[in-house]
Amino acid sequence: MVRRDRGSEDRTPGAFGAPSRRRVLRLAGGGLALAALTAGTVGCDEDSVDVEDPGSTGGDEPKGGGKGSGDGGDGGDVGEKGQAPKPLWTKPTSAETYGDNDELVAAAGVVIASGSPLAALDAATGGQKWSLPGGAVPGAPLLLSEDTLYLASSDYDGSVIAYAPASGKETWRSRLGKEYRQPRPIAVDEEQVYVIAEILEEDGSSKTNVIAALNSTTGRVAWKEQRDAGTEQNGIHAAVRGRHLVYTDFKKNLTVRDTASGGQVWTHKTTKTNYGFFTVHQDLVIVPQGNVLQAFNLADGKEKWSLKASDGALFREPAALEDVLYVADSARTMWAVDPRSGKQLWKSEALADAGLQVPRQYVKAGDTLYGATDLDKQGGIIAIDARTGAVRWTFNDKTGDYHAWLVATDGKHVFALHGKKLHALPV
Repeated sequence: MVRRDRGSEDRTPGAFGAPSRRRVLRLAGGGLALAALTAGTVGCDEDSVDVEDPGSTGGDEPKGGGKGSGDGGDGGDVGEKGQAPKPLWTKPTSAETYGDNDELVAAAGVVIASGSPLAALDAATGGQKWSLPGGAVPGAPLLLSEDTLYLASSDYDGSVIAYAPASGKETWRSRLGKEYRQPRPIAVDEEQVYVIAEILEEDGSSKTNVIAALNSTTGRVAWKEQRDAGTEQNGIHAAVRGRHLVYTDFKKNLTVRDTASGGQVWTHKTTKTNYGFFTVHQDLVIVPQGNVLQAFNLADGKEKWSLKASDGALFREPAALEDVLYVADSARTMWAVDPRSGKQLWKSEALADAGLQVPRQYVKAGDTLYGATDLDKQGGIIAIDARTGAVRWTFNDKTGDYHAWLVATDGKHVFALHGKKLHALPV
């Protein structure tokens, strides 16, 4: 018998204090939002002109200074020393985002922000390449593999649909069955796309959910496994490495399944959680738990290493990029760590010295790390020297919009989404 995810009645939001309303909505991963929201029809005109905005034509004044302060480096055409580069273009979007990291993606020469209609903009010019009238399901991820975009159907008909990101052409659609509703893709690898869906009771309610794998080429169901009562389909964060699918949910479950069979390999109940965020590097899953960062073997769940923050600070969202683990703590100290051993590579106080917020999402291009923060006033996009932690520059459009910033890159551009404005910055 396959051992399934363990439920829990513990609804403690974690070690970071009560979450904001906006954060709760985005962490619901779409499930709660689906019950209250329907897709809108906000337009995104193909011939829209660039937005004129005083903050989008040069960014903020330098915010380096103090320990690790930057010197401009090679983080784009920075103009004056330490000043953010001017956007290559700025466009209005139909974005309907909740701040999750997979609501802005770039691939195949286009950049796509979650919204309705769902529009793909040319990465180089910002011109519209294609759009889907139905758009993306609010709160559900834009799940992108190398050559396919996977979406939950905006018709709420139980379908998962695959599209070619370059053209917007549908390549297949799949349904788990009439006994399931609100399926949402959560992770993808070279062979399969993994989906969570509610299991319907006879009265139309749902008390349990299922995790399934679809063939990423055809959409055919490869396997389905029912999760235990008490687990949730909301707040899911997931990743795949080799034969291991790893995911978390609101109930503080850290679970690993075999991608070939769906069988559960192991599960841990995390004692403290950063809203379920984790990162995966090679054969390790790395999880922030309060003031401790822990790495577990994907194969058996045994702890490989741990790292403790200083002075009671709490670790925030981590990212493993190009064989380096980057993470900040609540004291606004930035860490670079060898993800294989947990050995510290460097530690920088440049964020704290510059009075900047802690990034919650990271991408890397060249030797620059780009971090996106939650709130607007002391945040935005922060360019950080990936070798030292020095702050090179910050970019903020000064709109005062309360939405979280999102960041993505195609290696040639850095895309910054804030509310309904999308900026393309040079790298």
